[in-house]
Amino acid sequence: MQDEYRTVARAGVHETEVNRSRFLCALAPAATEQQAQDFVAAVRKEHADASHNCWAYVVGADAGVQRASDDGEPGGTAGVPMLQMLLRRDMRYVVAVVTRYYGGVKLGAGGLIRAYGGAVGEALDALGTLTRRRFRLATVTVDHQRAGKVQNELRAAGREVRDVRYGEAVTIEIALPDADVDAFRAWLADATSGAAGFEVGGEAYGDAV
Repeated sequence: MQDEYRTVARAGVHETEVNRSRFLCALAPAATEQQAQDFVAAVRKEHADASHNCWAYVVGADAGVQRASDDGEPGGTAGVPMLQMLLRRDMRYVVAVVTRYYGGVKLGAGGLIRAYGGAVGEALDALGTLTRRRFRLATVTVDHQRAGKVQNELRAAGREVRDVRYGEAVTIEIALPDADVDAFRAWLADATSGAAGFEVGGEAYGDAV
């Protein structure tokens, strides 16, 4: 399982021009292949009058799903270079659609590859990316008397507190890098004089700080 990946910070559109052709690259996060396909369909509908709406997406932290389409451009000159740019930048859970409005000047295969790949790269730079890192979910159980102090110390140490539940005891859900689990267990025992419970759970991805 990959320790970290990058994804697009927000949905948006970035426009470039190459030899009078307009290239509009629309980027969006996509948690599933269905979301990616829905985004492609929405952009194609919005730009139904365009010469081409080429697309590529990568879904899965391990890039398990990779799809691309040239949408009528010569084979391998649009969707593949777009996909390669996403992979080169370690992008995951992201969909890109490059809409081309033909400007009357043919670009040739090499020109198209540079234009489509370049449109994605420039859009990533313009919209920004986020790094997401794999974390181990863990639960701290502590009495009400110590809960406030433990929460404050967790936040002061930069730990990600994901949830706090109040019942007979206070349950604090946190996310830890795998490598920190043993050290955290020792810190918690020391900070609470051994009074806190600590349980390690599954894995999830969160924004790296």
